[in-house]
Amino acid sequence: MDRREFLKMLGRFSVAAGMAALAGGRRPLFAQANGTSAWDLAAVMGGEPGDMFDAGIASFGGMPSFVKPGQSVCIKVNASWNAPPERGATTSPSLVERIVRRCREAGASRVYVLDHTIENAKLAFSSTGIEEAARTGGAQIVPANSRGYYQELSVPGAQRLRSVMVHELLLETDVFINVPILKHHGSTTITSAMKNLMGVIWDRGYYHANDLHRCIAEFPLLVKPDLNVVDAYTVMNSGGPRGFYSGSDLSVRKMQIISPDIVAVDAAAARTWGTEPEKVRYIGLAHGFGLGESNLEALRINRIRV
Repeated sequence: MDRREFLKMLGRFSVAAGMAALAGGRRPLFAQANGTSAWDLAAVMGGEPGDMFDAGIASFGGMPSFVKPGQSVCIKVNASWNAPPERGATTSPSLVERIVRRCREAGASRVYVLDHTIENAKLAFSSTGIEEAARTGGAQIVPANSRGYYQELSVPGAQRLRSVMVHELLLETDVFINVPILKHHGSTTITSAMKNLMGVIWDRGYYHANDLHRCIAEFPLLVKPDLNVVDAYTVMNSGGPRGFYSGSDLSVRKMQIISPDIVAVDAAAARTWGTEPEKVRYIGLAHGFGLGESNLEALRINRIRV
């Protein structure tokens, strides 16, 4: 049974069945075990985005630990805004290019770079530099702005996000890599790995109307990335998610956070941004759901300076 058929089958399960599976320790979909690494998380600083990624991913055995020859890859970036990369509102294009290139070198048969942009998709992918970076690395851009490419699935164990329209590319590819930008957000304090997944669903308005934090935390009960790479090179400190045009809201941190654990990277991202993980409600909720570790003191962190 392939991933598409498995997810369709899952979508027919009742919420009660999902709760029972969760209580029994069900591992969320898509996440791949990484039993060979001595590290839970890599925190890299001091270099350019591509070089920091190479240094950080080595902590987990390199990209071949996540991408096997012949597999297809979906990379979820933040390309939401028609803004240049130096605005700190979107994922650094040089990071996107490097990740795509490393996937290809690991033997990926196809690599897609996806986002459901907030502003015009064509303009956003172009102005952010992500379109050119993806194609240079060897990936296909997928603007996820058409409803016809989404499929409705039930979310096992969810109380608010009982079902959700998910882009079909996540059902069809073998590996899911999440590459958010770390920045301020007016509704959730920060946006990082978990919130970036709102760009693979259709109805973001439902999240905002039905306990935004809980919906963000419940979505990984269904879809959990294999790898998360948080871009904290240029960090937006206020005015998010789009920011101000003056640049007064930005600071150049030259940092990156990498882990298969989506809760851990968000906890580290919160502290990097300037707040504690417990002050971002969806991080604590996701930890409580068993989706990852929010206690940074409990993690094996490889701190790397490039």
